[in-house]
Amino acid sequence: MRDYGDGSTRRADGRDVRITGIETAVIEGNFDWNLVRIHTDAGVTGLGESYRGGAITDIVDYMADFLVGENPLDVERLFRRMIQETSGHGGTTGKVVTAASGVEIALWDLAGKLLDVPTYQLLGGKYRDEVRIYCDCHAGEAYAVDTGYTEYGETESYRPEAYAETAREAVEMGFDAIKFDLDTPADNDPDPFNGRLSAADVADKREIVEAVHEAVGGDAEVAFDCHWDYAIDSAKRLARALEPYDLLWLEDVVPPENADAQREVARSTSTPLATGENRFRVHEFSDLLYDFAVDVVTPDPTTCGGLAESRAVANRAEENYITFSPHNVCSPVGTMACVHLGASVANFGYLEYHALEVDWWDDLLVRSDPLIRDGRIAVPEAPGLGVSLDEDVAAAHATGDGLWS
Repeated sequence: MRDYGDGSTRRADGRDVRITGIETAVIEGNFDWNLVRIHTDAGVTGLGESYRGGAITDIVDYMADFLVGENPLDVERLFRRMIQETSGHGGTTGKVVTAASGVEIALWDLAGKLLDVPTYQLLGGKYRDEVRIYCDCHAGEAYAVDTGYTEYGETESYRPEAYAETAREAVEMGFDAIKFDLDTPADNDPDPFNGRLSAADVADKREIVEAVHEAVGGDAEVAFDCHWDYAIDSAKRLARALEPYDLLWLEDVVPPENADAQREVARSTSTPLATGENRFRVHEFSDLLYDFAVDVVTPDPTTCGGLAESRAVANRAEENYITFSPHNVCSPVGTMACVHLGASVANFGYLEYHALEVDWWDDLLVRSDPLIRDGRIAVPEAPGLGVSLDEDVAAAHATGDGLWS
């Protein structure tokens, strides 16, 4: 290998490949999915995905200026370069890392194709042939309250039986792990700022959990998500109230910035707690993992730095016997990247699926069968991520004037 002094490297045996361009596309699913495609002078392309939301495509375009000409096989070195080149304007956290995550995933796809191996092999090998999925469910009109919040329908009261009905439907689809949102707009009444749950609020949530628990029995494990809404006192009371139901986990009970608060809640209850999707790069997970502030760690690979960075989080979690269960609200592209990650991680538990209402989700990939079968996704053996985008379906759901830009 020869180093040419500018950070670029060359390879022997046909591996001297160069990036020639990077494109982005935004697909309008249940969220805006940010796709990334990398072109090379070998005629091989790599596909990746960054977490949903605005500004990502602009940041990727900025990064393309210094990535063109690089050897895409240097995946981790190029991730470091993206961080270093943007460090003066937020490159160590936030949306810049999220944009770099999508590029990094596309590089792993590209490297696998160039080397003719599946991505999991490049990440260290395979622990399992299929990855277990938990289905993030919404309980239809049971979720809404009389505050005017109508994202999931309209009703004037909670209906725990609607959660139970949705849970049964998910089990009938083959899922044996499911999750519901437990936070509601009613939590903010009468004070939207103090993060406090009343005794009545806790009782209402307990009724929901009990209804789901009774509906699925031993057929499915059940988790609930609180979306960082509560103060410590309320989080403790809620977690304790749910102890009889042996939850898979209770997620994001307190705001994400303060790991000491998270640890305080964790030490007050036997209900397993999960968090991690709002943290970036491995360094931001250290306090959670080494202080045992979490029972299940849930980084988002398309947010926190990509597959290698997520694997570093998993390794630190494994040191402390903590389960690694990635957050995932992606299209099938990002989901399959997480499948390869899950295959390569010893302490992997579950991968989130959050697109039950998108009836064309499977159609985004060129394939003849559903991606998820019996609550599992098979780990592909094809090179790279092992997926191909259906350009026509993607174009039909793309935002803006065209698919790629």
